[in-house]
Amino acid sequence: MSIRISLACLSLALLAGCGGSAGKPPVKSVTPPPRTAPRAVPRTVARPPAIRPPPPAQVLALPGLEGVIGSSSADLARQFGPARLDVWEGDARKLQFSGTACVLDVYLYPAAPGAEPKATYVDARRPSDGKDVDRVACITALRAR
Repeated sequence: MSIRISLACLSLALLAGCGGSAGKPPVKSVTPPPRTAPRAVPRTVARPPAIRPPPPAQVLALPGLEGVIGSSSADLARQFGPARLDVWEGDARKLQFSGTACVLDVYLYPAAPGAEPKATYVDARRPSDGKDVDRVACITALRAR
């Protein structure tokens, strides 16, 4: 029996050496990934908007408007008398002439910065309801008064 006891003790000693971490998973050797520096975010600097000169005025070119388009405010006053309304917006100007037949709005813009504004566009309407009327007929009626 002593051999059996000796073998049993030896078996227990061998088994005890093999299973030292009962219930725990085996430890894996993991190499951590290499550390990288955080990416630099490019900085953008807001630029002020570019200041551009206004586009050149587009001139209305219709038959019958030759005496009005291209005229200065003094020329228009000689043709139609004093303006009923004189409105400035920046370097642009609107002159309004009126009579019983129609109301004529003349828009003047400078050809270049600092230049005298010249008539580039006209609009005509009835004084009663504001409906559009023929521009040349309105100009003719206002000159005749």
